[in-house]
Amino acid sequence: MTTIFYARVSTADQTLDHQITQAKEAGFKIDDMVSDHGVSGVSTRLCERREGKRLFDLLRSGDTLVVRWVDRLGRNYDDVTDTMRDLLRRGVTIKTVINGMTFDGSKDDPMTVAVRDALIGFMAAMAQAETETRKAAQRAGIEAAKQKEDKYRGRKPTYSRKQFMQVQDMLASSATISNIAKETGLTRQTIYRIKDTPETCERSLALWGM
Repeated sequence: MTTIFYARVSTADQTLDHQITQAKEAGFKIDDMVSDHGVSGVSTRLCERREGKRLFDLLRSGDTLVVRWVDRLGRNYDDVTDTMRDLLRRGVTIKTVINGMTFDGSKDDPMTVAVRDALIGFMAAMAQAETETRKAAQRAGIEAAKQKEDKYRGRKPTYSRKQFMQVQDMLASSATISNIAKETGLTRQTIYRIKDTPETCERSLALWGM
């Protein structure tokens, strides 16, 4: 009977040290370890991950699979529940480091299986909800940072660098504001701003990477 710890990190520069330490501190005695580096848990099924495939080959009836949390085993609710039930039907027991959950693959009486499957569904749904919450928080953080950056940079220029240079060239050649507006497609107000505060206008272009 072998206890295998499966771990996954999404990017190649992340390490598994924290997951391993957490498992050992929870009292797990690990016989073997399988890990995927730089693999997205959102887009790639466990059985399609390079080491995930090896994990399926290694596990035998009576073995124990340890994972940090059930979200390591699939991309979403359906994927997690399908994977867990497949492993349990093989006689594999699944244990989680977080919350110390145990899903016993050696039990096959209908009542135990029904309760176990219901718990699997609940845990998988909670894992997907947590993932979606994290993604929403990340999106909100990115948007907040973007807004903060935009506020620092000021209002985005209504003219391009090409238009800015064209206005300056036409002003230098004594063209009228009306002719410049007609030629560049810019408003008279914008042209006057470029004429009166060229350094400020050019700085705004630079801040916005234009």
